[in-house]
Amino acid sequence: MNNENLQTDILLNGNKIIQNKQFFMYGIDAVLLSAFTLGINKKNLSINDTLIDLGTGNGIIPLLIQSQKKQICSKITGLEIQPELSSLAQQSIALNKIDNIEIITGDIKKIDDLFLKHSFNVVTSNPPYMKNNSCKKNNLEEKSIARHELLCSLEDVIKAADYLLKPHGKFFMIHRANRFSEISFLLKQYRLEPKIIKFVHPYEGKDASMVLIEARKNAVSDTKILSPLFVYDKFKRKTDNNRIYSSQILDIYNFFKQ
Repeated sequence: MNNENLQTDILLNGNKIIQNKQFFMYGIDAVLLSAFTLGINKKNLSINDTLIDLGTGNGIIPLLIQSQKKQICSKITGLEIQPELSSLAQQSIALNKIDNIEIITGDIKKIDDLFLKHSFNVVTSNPPYMKNNSCKKNNLEEKSIARHELLCSLEDVIKAADYLLKPHGKFFMIHRANRFSEISFLLKQYRLEPKIIKFVHPYEGKDASMVLIEARKNAVSDTKILSPLFVYDKFKRKTDNNRIYSSQILDIYNFFKQ
């Protein structure tokens, strides 16, 4: 790995993360999923919870969920198939001197070889959004793996969540809004009931681009649709190409700084 491409960034909660500019660097979707998992207006996680992040990449979601100020879960695990990204995540964990996050290199499709069944209370995932046969792929294989379902499909992720979760455990995911119907079908197929849905729009008046989902294992059918989240303020711009985050996004950023 070329050290010239490495950079260390400070996250909103004070943790540091090592990133490689050649790989897929984290974006706002990881921040949104972490905040949704933690629960801004309600506490979703317990100190006794064990959490696993599927396709953790450079460890962004574990690092956002586990604050330097307080321990959120008893144990957080990140699973990543690419050794280079897994190594970056491990380096970031060591840099922050966090002892309750573990990064494991492994294939989500072989989840039963890696973990015991029903061994986690919470599963999170920010999986590849695009089907293998859709859109032009990036020339860098690492970025294509992060964006496209080259090494795992949406069903692989949901199937793994079903295997890993204890009864009534929670599965948090962010994905493309245009795949919501497929997501809902697969969740129900694997006994994960969509309980809370929040659509994410670029700004007011635009169609939803992403969707945040909380599903629960073996739960009754009763879905709550939350008010939408707008990423940018429709009426405020520094320039035509430089949008300003909405008050909702600023509230999320401030939440991590507490």
